Amino acid sequence: MAVIYPKLSILPLAVLARPVEDGNMTNNGTASDTRNRVLSWVALGVVYLVWGSTYLAIRVGVGHLPPLLFAGTRYVIAGALLYPIALRATTSSRGPAQDRAKPGARAWFAGAVIGILLLFAGNGGLTFGETTLPSGFAAVLVATVPLWMIVFAWPLQHQRVTFRSAGGLAVGLGGVAVLVGDGTASGSIPGVIIVLGAAAAWGFGSVLSHRLAVPSHAMLAAAIEMLAGGVVLLAVGAISGEFSRIQWSSVPATSWIALAYLIGPGSILAFTAYGYALSHLPVTTVSTYAYVNPVVAVLAGIVFLGEQFTWREGLGAALVVASVIITLHRSHSTSRPALVRDGEIPEAEMLPEHAQAPAMDAVQAPAMDPAPGHPCMAMSSAGPSASGAPRAGVPAMVPGSARRRAAGPSSG
Repeated sequence: MAVIYPKLSILPLAVLARPVEDGNMTNNGTASDTRNRVLSWVALGVVYLVWGSTYLAIRVGVGHLPPLLFAGTRYVIAGALLYPIALRATTSSRGPAQDRAKPGARAWFAGAVIGILLLFAGNGGLTFGETTLPSGFAAVLVATVPLWMIVFAWPLQHQRVTFRSAGGLAVGLGGVAVLVGDGTASGSIPGVIIVLGAAAAWGFGSVLSHRLAVPSHAMLAAAIEMLAGGVVLLAVGAISGEFSRIQWSSVPATSWIALAYLIGPGSILAFTAYGYALSHLPVTTVSTYAYVNPVVAVLAGIVFLGEQFTWREGLGAALVVASVIITLHRSHSTSRPALVRDGEIPEAEMLPEHAQAPAMDAVQAPAMDPAPGHPCMAMSSAGPSASGAPRAGVPAMVPGSARRRAAGPSSG
């Protein structure tokens, strides 16, 4: 979703510095490079804080608004705002003619399938689960998305599970077992199962996106997915009677503020910042959001909502975060992605495969508005474009769907 940053400058997003030809411009080039590097770290900080706080916003929102109505409204509005911007950016961008064409029925179908998996099943499940679970606890469960991606990539993409990946899975399962045990003791096991199912759906959708002809531009793909997922969320919410149960006059301002935060900063700003950081910093550095976000979510829940975090939950969270670190660990020898053309996002192995990026030991893992909490998909890897050509890499919510996805359901 965070593609085409120069055209969507929510932050003072500067274009990548180009090599200067005039020797007298050396100082200007150095100053520009320094400025871009500072902005890239600011952008990564935005990703840390905003995506980590989306779980808090979801918890606040579902306190007085039905979960499916809340999530559906978020994505329908965000998708409606993004689609015309993304379509204009796509048709006016450089590149092959097929990549600049308007999405056809095939692209809409692929986007709808991924949107239903990531946003209806993934983010919808997370939002529903947070009606009974603390936001920090839910964020830790969502952090298992990279592990689910490894599980599904084995049968779907025939990617072998290496020793390191197996070790990460084992550690992660141990953490989940501790968390489930704590959930059983507190009587919140249904919520735990729902959120784990949401994480699994996000992981499955992220892996499946490799095989479907979603639009090659991440922002356009994200907009389609948000519209499709949002419509399904609203439809299921209406069928389940959520619309008739809500008392509009009793909904406090805090719930509406939470919804606005998830639509704006939680979706558009965070994904734009993610894309900018990914184009200026090493993939290994940007991927740290996968295990920083749960920590931010836990701290935000404790500070702003007074959530309790037991030692068992702390142990389970530590094991899950450790498993994500093991899974996403890769050589730090890479400096930064190559320069990309305006309107494109650099391919990253966490998303799509990158020829210059160090190979991961296992499946390209993401992080879940990332994980389900991430705005629009935490981001999954890119599959073939609607035209059959490889798609440009991008961030999953978020979430990314922004694809392509680095992981996880859109954070809240």
